Amino acid sequence: MNEFDKKALYLKNPLGDNSMARYLWPSYLDTRESIYNLLDAEHCEQNLISEVNWADRKKYTGSREFGIPVKVGDICYIDYGQAYLNEIGYQHFGLIVSITEGKMFVVPMTSNTVQYAKAYDPVSNPTGRKHLMRLGQIGEMNKPSVLFLNDVKYLNTSRVIRKVAHMDTRRELFWSVKTRVLETIFNKEAEMFEVVHTA
Repeated sequence: MNEFDKKALYLKNPLGDNSMARYLWPSYLDTRESIYNLLDAEHCEQNLISEVNWADRKKYTGSREFGIPVKVGDICYIDYGQAYLNEIGYQHFGLIVSITEGKMFVVPMTSNTVQYAKAYDPVSNPTGRKHLMRLGQIGEMNKPSVLFLNDVKYLNTSRVIRKVAHMDTRRELFWSVKTRVLETIFNKEAEMFEVVHTA
């Protein structure tokens, strides 16, 4: 049985003593089937994995509880869940730039070569898109990556599926990421922040 079949079987498990849920379950399954019929095969699998990950992990306050402690600078494979257009969704990589009260502030990333080519770089692509930042190849990752600076978000660390690399937080590259995130979020306010803190 492959991973997709296992997750489909998981969703068909009995609902316990919740009689209202059992009553509504057939209607829910019909609705979900109609939704899944609108999705292509890749999105069906990604969405199903996200649903099962949520069911498995919703009770945890953080990833440390199931053996995946994370820290600032970690690059992780993360389940972002469902998304609207122009948002990161499902399972993708992300760089943790901060951890506050058990929640990680993440910059989503991809190794998509099209996005990498479009990304701003002060030397090789000065007219590129500034909400995209080239990282290059970090640690043992297979390909160069690009950050989606306009898609940063706070998430429960329980969304981490696995750690894949680490960026040294003392390196200039990490501080460049934080500066670019600030610039993306606050635009002109970021320039004022830099002036105050470098004066």
